[in-house]
Amino acid sequence: MLTFLGRGSAFTDEQNSAYFVENDDLILIDCPMSSFEKLNDMNMTLFNRVYVLVTHTHGDHISGIGMLIDLLQFSVKTPITIIAPSKEVEDDLRYYFSKLEGCGDSWYELTRVENFKKDWLVCAIPTTHTEQLDGKCFGYCLNVGGKRVVYTGDTNTIEPFEPYIEDGCYAYLEMSAYRSPVHLYCVDMLDKVREYTSRGIHVYLMHMDDEKRIAAVMKDTGAEFAPLRRGGFTMEDTGRMLDGIFDITDNLYRDMCMNSSPDHRLLFTHLTELGKTIVDADRASFWKWDKRKEQLWTMSATGVDKIVIPDNTGLVGKALRLKKTVITNDPYSDPDFNKDIDIKTGYKTKSILVLPVADINGDFIGALQLINKNGEGGFDEEIDPKKLSLAALVCGIALESETFLEDSHHDRLTGLKNRMGFYYDFAKKYREYLIPESGKKMSVFICDIDKFKRVNDTYGHNAGDDVLVFTSHLVESFCKETDCVYRWGGEEFVMIMRDTDLEGAVKKADDIRVKLMNSDIEADGNTLNCTLSFGCALFDPSKSIEENISRADEFLYQAKQTGRNKVCWE
Repeated sequence: MLTFLGRGSAFTDEQNSAYFVENDDLILIDCPMSSFEKLNDMNMTLFNRVYVLVTHTHGDHISGIGMLIDLLQFSVKTPITIIAPSKEVEDDLRYYFSKLEGCGDSWYELTRVENFKKDWLVCAIPTTHTEQLDGKCFGYCLNVGGKRVVYTGDTNTIEPFEPYIEDGCYAYLEMSAYRSPVHLYCVDMLDKVREYTSRGIHVYLMHMDDEKRIAAVMKDTGAEFAPLRRGGFTMEDTGRMLDGIFDITDNLYRDMCMNSSPDHRLLFTHLTELGKTIVDADRASFWKWDKRKEQLWTMSATGVDKIVIPDNTGLVGKALRLKKTVITNDPYSDPDFNKDIDIKTGYKTKSILVLPVADINGDFIGALQLINKNGEGGFDEEIDPKKLSLAALVCGIALESETFLEDSHHDRLTGLKNRMGFYYDFAKKYREYLIPESGKKMSVFICDIDKFKRVNDTYGHNAGDDVLVFTSHLVESFCKETDCVYRWGGEEFVMIMRDTDLEGAVKKADDIRVKLMNSDIEADGNTLNCTLSFGCALFDPSKSIEENISRADEFLYQAKQTGRNKVCWE
């Protein structure tokens, strides 16, 4: 939910401050100077606007805001809005910015919660902290990614936040290793944290003054330290990562040993997750290069639905064209990066690594893509590809096997699926249509090029091949997403139409018949005209596949015997 630029208290190196991204906007909760130093190293031009929610005016929470205003005003021209939780805090901030920091009034917008309307801000929660700031300390209730987030800020009591901490929410609690009148003491909070985690509440600890002591006290409570945005791993982080890798490889081994299907999608899903875990990325996807259709499409992806793009676009296409790893930690400045998906979904892409994969002959056939490496600096050009090499190699071997299987399901001349592909699809995507009780309708037609032997005998087999290719592409062009056409053999084609009644199948067949009849076919230097005859049938799930095809074939025979260039059905 939230990522922290620092999670320490006033006298630590990285003082407490969190952020999240929503629709190309960066939302900060407080901004001490230690956080500003990190923001200064980030590409702030990626954001449409920066918002800063202020909890209170202690220097370890707001000392970097003035510098951030200056940076956005003079360097990157990104507008900034400061949100105060009350009128009193708003007045103090205005004085601080204008008198102490010297920021011009036009450089920033200052408002308060009651006048601010965004879906991600639910409300400010008044609390108590130091005596000098009575009435001026607040936490927040937020809506981040559709999840409730409760953020205490600095507080000496949990009571004001209790009404907002509901089952399953995310609670970010300040936590001190030492008893004092101005902070939550970890020992006193032990039972409360256990209660929260038992209710499915995700508890994260922040504003900590002694992480080792707090970790010892909070051990086995289910609470975690708030996640930091920084490079490198601690030994604890490395151990967790290795445990994640071992879990994925164990699941991979078990699933593949028990999976009798030749479909490798399960394998790609595990390997994609493995790559994501190894380099600590936010998202990962494995892409197949469909050279037949000149497309790139995701075999598996984390965080997104299936994506299909032309093979000459995007950073995946670039990696395959260049035949080498592509890394960018500033994708919005790369002309090959496609921003459309980010614009559509609101996701913010900050770094990308694309590792192309090849088959055993060295021909590139796909790519492993990782997005948004956690920590500072993005992907490393040497270390990260090396970490991913084994996962990419196994992906390449599996994809080669998948490609070989798919090639065996396709006719080499026309590119259509063949009979093997036909029966494979019936075992997979048409399975539910074979159940009589399902109530699902499916239609089939079989068609044949009229007097095709005469084309071969008169113009030669090259011309015949051109006619087959032209006709197959024409028939395929009439396919909806729920349709599929197969080369049945010779000059015969079969189309399966899911969720289509007999009337719909007959109409489609006749539209194809008229289209071909009125088309000129360039065939080995000759211009030819050809026609098709069709037999249509409604698929009967109580009969076998062969019986259904035979039924449609009877009507095709009828069309042939009664003059050709026609559609016959029951």
